[in-house]
Amino acid sequence: MSIDQFTYSPIPPEAEAIRAEVRSFLADVLAEVPPTRRAESWMGFDANFSRRLGERGWIGMALPKRYGGADASPFARYVVIEELLAAGAPVSAHWFADRQSGPQILHYGSEAQKDFHLPAICRGERFFCIGMSEPNSGSDLASIKSSARRAGDKWIVNGQKVWTTNAQRSHYMIALLRTDPDSRRNEGLSQFIIDLSLPGITIRPIKDLTGASHFNEVFFDDVELEAGALIGTEGQGWAQVTAELAFERSGPERFLSSIALLQSLVGTVGPEPDALQAREIGRLTARLINLRQMSLAVTAHLAAGRNPAWEASVVKDLGTSFEQEIPEMAQALLDVAPATRGGSEHARILAYLMQEAPSFSLRGGTREILRGIIARGLGMR
Repeated sequence: MSIDQFTYSPIPPEAEAIRAEVRSFLADVLAEVPPTRRAESWMGFDANFSRRLGERGWIGMALPKRYGGADASPFARYVVIEELLAAGAPVSAHWFADRQSGPQILHYGSEAQKDFHLPAICRGERFFCIGMSEPNSGSDLASIKSSARRAGDKWIVNGQKVWTTNAQRSHYMIALLRTDPDSRRNEGLSQFIIDLSLPGITIRPIKDLTGASHFNEVFFDDVELEAGALIGTEGQGWAQVTAELAFERSGPERFLSSIALLQSLVGTVGPEPDALQAREIGRLTARLINLRQMSLAVTAHLAAGRNPAWEASVVKDLGTSFEQEIPEMAQALLDVAPATRGGSEHARILAYLMQEAPSFSLRGGTREILRGIIARGLGMR
């Protein structure tokens, strides 16, 4: 692997042509949504908005038409996502199903699983969460202990997942579980599609610094699954989840989570910045442009059918650092104190993202895990 993997990859004209329609739709639908709400970015949950996107054909775009998709290219999907995030649209309800659960079911699922789940995902009517992280495992995914054991023609699931975004609002989870009790590390793992309404499942929300409950603990106590809940091949869960993580780590949400604050900062500084403001806003803008080009290079790899796990980790690591620096820079460039109540819109946006930013380097893999992947990709370990 080398930095040459990030070659310039412009958006094809046929994909770029979608942008004006999406932008016009969002300008109308979000006209009354204040900037402070838009600051929630891809963590904003609005099931009705997701259904409206589904009606426009903008969820599951890259999935085949036979399953409700549009056979669109990854670049067309990228354009839609970029506009949604830049506008601060509330996309969290359908986000994980669109970004990774849908493609995962398409690539590894049975025909019955595809027919049942994919059309509902594309309509914006079925929401998924991701069951990877566990207590006492940190980001060491290979150390998971939650298990699924055979019992006749069924599976019995026990264990716990944690930091599971939107579990309390989702219909299904794709969970990574240990199916070989004698296996170690990344062997003997399998993935399952779990109906979260089943008996034996308990979901407990975790409040973050903002008072919101995006994250959850999920407990499985002798949860009974049908044989058809297994997705892909038993024992091949590690290979499957590795491919899935490339979708999770490479998109524009990995550097646009703080975009509302950058927009607010530029607007508050105004057209006559001082020398420091001009330099630092220019530096942030240059990094944003560079991250976008790197993310598009990963999209080109996905469009070519490759698994850009290394490249996606680079985008996620650099993007997280960028997102977390924006609140710090906003405080350095303006004498505006963050305010959770009262104050200016800029002060409230600043307060929200100051409290959210610490989580950016946890979700999707910590820096330590990502840099280990990057080091292997560069042949350094």
